[in-house]
Amino acid sequence: MAHKPSIPKGTRDFSPSEIAKRNHIFSAIKKQFEIFGFQPIETPSFENSETLLGKYGDEGDRLIFKILNSGDFISKVDDVTYSSKNSTSIAPKITEKALRYDLTVPFARYVVMHQNELDFPFKRYQIQPVWRADRPQKGRFREFYQCDADVVGANSLLQEVELIQLYDSVFTELGLKGTRIKINNRKILSGIAEVIGAKHLLIDFTVALDKLDKIGEGKVKDEMLNKGISQSAIDKASPLFSMKGSVKEQLTQLRGLLSDSAVGITGIDELEAIISTVTELGLKSANLQLDVTLARGLNYYTGAIFEVSAPEGIQMGSIGGGGRYDDLTGIFGLKDVSGVGISFGLDRIYLVLEELNLFPESVDRSLNVLCLNFGDKEGLAALKLVARLRNKGIKADLYPSTTKVQKQFKYADKRNVPYVILLGAKELENGEFILKDMVSGEQTTHKIDETPNALFN
Repeated sequence: MAHKPSIPKGTRDFSPSEIAKRNHIFSAIKKQFEIFGFQPIETPSFENSETLLGKYGDEGDRLIFKILNSGDFISKVDDVTYSSKNSTSIAPKITEKALRYDLTVPFARYVVMHQNELDFPFKRYQIQPVWRADRPQKGRFREFYQCDADVVGANSLLQEVELIQLYDSVFTELGLKGTRIKINNRKILSGIAEVIGAKHLLIDFTVALDKLDKIGEGKVKDEMLNKGISQSAIDKASPLFSMKGSVKEQLTQLRGLLSDSAVGITGIDELEAIISTVTELGLKSANLQLDVTLARGLNYYTGAIFEVSAPEGIQMGSIGGGGRYDDLTGIFGLKDVSGVGISFGLDRIYLVLEELNLFPESVDRSLNVLCLNFGDKEGLAALKLVARLRNKGIKADLYPSTTKVQKQFKYADKRNVPYVILLGAKELENGEFILKDMVSGEQTTHKIDETPNALFN
């Protein structure tokens, strides 16, 4: 007996309607990417393991899907290593490739390999799937698309300003008003770690802090303690957890907290420059917010960091994020190339638009008009009419068989087709066809070589 088919946890099939809605989001993002001057690239779905491992921190490394070597990979593992049952020592011998975890590290690898072909600053966008061995939950999948925009070869903070504007433009294009673009700076976090005496535990500090909105203050502090950060250090950092007031007031508090940290003060200066410029230029529909607890756990961020949240009242994780990385390409041998980039979380954006009913009614309309089939002669005439409509860019089709008219109408209704064409024997004799509006029920008669304006809508 055949087993019932299934798909891996954290993956999905997509219906025609879902694909149409996803393409609506892709189109809006791609449109704004290109308006802002970004160029498209693509990279392989899998990379050499050495390209990916060690770039995302310990937690990120654990979420990378590794690909087993082809052939008899076990025979290449010596008995001592095999019997140890230590995955860390066995893995390098049985797997040399891995599915990409994000698009940023592959992009850094791309820049290094193609540096002599690129014009710097290089602005690229990339829309491709990534894979993470994460625990599936609402809005979190093991296979999902990222939509990234990065600029490399430019140190100017105007790039950060532009990426904030890009976020704002995309979400405005999608009709998603009130998104919250949160901003912080890793230099500020470095300064905090320095002044509380936990400079050597910066990664552990930021990884724990990054979970504040997920697990709460108490559990974050517990995790810091478990990572070796002293209670006194945590107490010194406590003002972070309850910092309130306007952006100006929060930055003033930070200056007092970080007065003895040069790197921290630099981070504050950078934030002030970005925020004041964005305020001067204005945003269309998004809100820019300072969040001094925003950490983003990825190791490669060195300056401004971003995270985008859905409008107030929508329970959803971040729908975008990114930041400045001063030397990401250095891990591949190309030193001192600064970059900054952001990512859009397609799947979560989809869920937010669906919850707020923001998809246009016509987004999943696969046909403008369906010609009913009344017989061989009528069907041939209808097929000629369909071909002419298609040549005009109108989505048109002919029902393939001469089944009952009621069944054909039912098919058109299920497909959400707005118009149906009736071309029977009488209409064929008169050189006409009838156009029926499936919503209003109104019918109009047209010459067979006429294209009604309604079909162009």
